Amino acid sequence: METFLIKALQLILSLSILVIVHEFGHFLFARLFKVRVEKFYLFFDPWFSLFKFKPKNSDTEYGIGWLPLGGYCKISGMIDESMDKEQMAEPAKPYEFRSKPAGQRLLIMIGGVLFNFLLALFIYSMILLAWGDSYMPMKNLKMGLSYSEPAKNIGFQDGDLLYKANDDVLERYEQNSIRKVINAKTVTVLRDGVETVIPIPEDMMQRLMREKTYFASADRFPMVISSLYEEESPAKVAGLMANDSIVSFNGVSVPTFVEANEFLDQNKNAEVEVGFYRNGMKQTVVLTTTEEGKLGVYVKSLADFFPLETQTYGFLESFPAGIKLGVNTLKGYVSDMKHVFSKEGATSLGGFGTIGNMFPAKWDWRRFWEQTAFLSIILAFMNILPIPALDGGHVMFLLYEVVTRRKPSDKFLEYAQITGMFLLLGLLLYANGNDILRMFAK
Repeated sequence: METFLIKALQLILSLSILVIVHEFGHFLFARLFKVRVEKFYLFFDPWFSLFKFKPKNSDTEYGIGWLPLGGYCKISGMIDESMDKEQMAEPAKPYEFRSKPAGQRLLIMIGGVLFNFLLALFIYSMILLAWGDSYMPMKNLKMGLSYSEPAKNIGFQDGDLLYKANDDVLERYEQNSIRKVINAKTVTVLRDGVETVIPIPEDMMQRLMREKTYFASADRFPMVISSLYEEESPAKVAGLMANDSIVSFNGVSVPTFVEANEFLDQNKNAEVEVGFYRNGMKQTVVLTTTEEGKLGVYVKSLADFFPLETQTYGFLESFPAGIKLGVNTLKGYVSDMKHVFSKEGATSLGGFGTIGNMFPAKWDWRRFWEQTAFLSIILAFMNILPIPALDGGHVMFLLYEVVTRRKPSDKFLEYAQITGMFLLLGLLLYANGNDILRMFAK
């Protein structure tokens, strides 16, 4: 329950920041062009709001709604989710959105997307300034990587070290490197120090999504105990201690953490002889694993064996580096979007549960800001898609007006808005339905 609350709080805080910044982008350009903004709300407020106030001599009511599905900025004379037909039936007034030139209306509509993207670049810059860029050099993974069954089926073997995607040398172990591998025609790995070339099928990503699995994982490192559970556990009862290096179960060698984990998964609530090294001496103990196949220990992490590298940045240096990181993140997300339109991609869509699980179970400010920046990139990209009811839908109709010099009728825009809202509602229900199905499937 505590984990759920921590993730939920991070999700709500992150989305609140993104919504306020997005709507402020619309608000700022609207006020710049002297367009009246009637409401500025975090969350939606059908029937009632949790909080609202209207400053003296202001045309704008500010508030917080009770339905946490986003927020809105109600701009006078614009067909939006408020569906204010009475206002649109009256003659256009000078301070209304519809009275302004197409160029000004276009800037008002892209203001939210622009501010979300700028926010992401700023957050990435501040992350690099505060914490630097820590990464795992691919060459440091001395025991190679573990591969999923779909990857093994095309020729990869556990212990292979990724070297090249096509002719591009992979310097870092990170998501972008895995993306390059999946999208490559050929991948070169180092297998026992020898270069081996593996062809990659065009549907590699679909195969992974079909199996609901990863491509490769950096979990090939020794299983060394960092600490034991405070409560009584099999390891504590058997006398295991911190820094013991576990090397075998029932006489079978388990040189890496992943192999040890696989053995324990297959031996739940079972008597096991554990072979380990303590102070350079080989020893054994017999214990009974838990019903979940655990020993009751915490183990050292990848970085304890294979060092990370960190690049630090000064204040001025952080901005170009943050911009580069943000642009590369956007490119990677756009590249991944093509897989969503496949059968496997559609089933992998998730809603608020999936987004919430992106955040850590313990509060970590660096992870929080990394996820917030990433979500800001997603929000900017999704909002600019040419779908009615999204900013991109309004932009599409405005571009049509600029090119043809003909403005779509209010009735057409009204129907388009309704259609878009139904599409988005359907997508919302489908994505969150997937979350519910996955929860019950566990």
